[in-house]
Amino acid sequence: MGNGSDYMDLKLDPDPELELDNISRETNVLRHNEPMAKHCTWRTGGAADQFFEPTDLNALVEFVAGLPSAEPVLWLGLGSNLLVRDGGIRGTVISTGKALTGLTLVDETTMRIEAGVACGLIARRSVQHGCSGAEFLAGVPGTLGGALAMNAGAFGYETWDIVKSVEMLDRRGKRNLRGPEEFQVGYREVVAPGDEWFIAATLSLQREASGTAAENLKSLMAKRNASQPVGQASSGSVFRNPVGDFAARLIDSAGLKGLERGGARISNKHANFIINEGGASATDIEALISLVVTIVEEKHGITLIPEVRIVGAPA
Repeated sequence: MGNGSDYMDLKLDPDPELELDNISRETNVLRHNEPMAKHCTWRTGGAADQFFEPTDLNALVEFVAGLPSAEPVLWLGLGSNLLVRDGGIRGTVISTGKALTGLTLVDETTMRIEAGVACGLIARRSVQHGCSGAEFLAGVPGTLGGALAMNAGAFGYETWDIVKSVEMLDRRGKRNLRGPEEFQVGYREVVAPGDEWFIAATLSLQREASGTAAENLKSLMAKRNASQPVGQASSGSVFRNPVGDFAARLIDSAGLKGLERGGARISNKHANFIINEGGASATDIEALISLVVTIVEEKHGITLIPEVRIVGAPA
């Protein structure tokens, strides 16, 4: 099984990865009964009642302000770390992939980044700017908005370790600037004040001139590629690591690698990944998640907590 380092809290960048230069900004998109399998890295799940993809922040603010106050809203980045049940989503899904793509170097050690920017891109751009401290984001799936919402992390680092301030949007379309002290931040958990959503953050980094940040990034990417099922349909790590242990080690030692339910299978490469082999329903994946929790608890006396967000109605 190897030592503890084999079970680090690793993540999978979605494939293909979002790139700023390839984004079309031509028109807002508003669709009804939109299949979420098209927008999630597990490539499965039911339809959303309403799906909105704005082209810029102004369109986003106007749309949010016009929603009914009781309308359920789900914000979507790259669709990683998300399982949409087969019955779909009642309410509105808002995609940030075209509207919130700004990435600016404020000064030598500060970057302002909007919520729709892919974490892997943040890691690369920060190194290109001669900054260190954000390399770990290369191992975090999805966008900065999702990373802020759950305090995503990899390689022993967490998103909120480098947050200087955040910009929020409330239901009235008002933008608010907030500091980290206004949030309750824990391991894979963030409690935000009020009914607001992340639209940007300012990250505080360090100046790095010797090239070690680039080498560190290269090393982390090599570690990720060697230990993860890169290129397969998954969500990244499925379970949080329990205190003092690794979810992957517990799943592996319980003999669950390769276990299947329908078209879903626990990866033989990394036990904390569940792969959609091509025909898995969200029900298959959720059933496999529940089975892992049951067996690990029976064998180890530890209750694994899912890290992935499970949303929507049952089939």
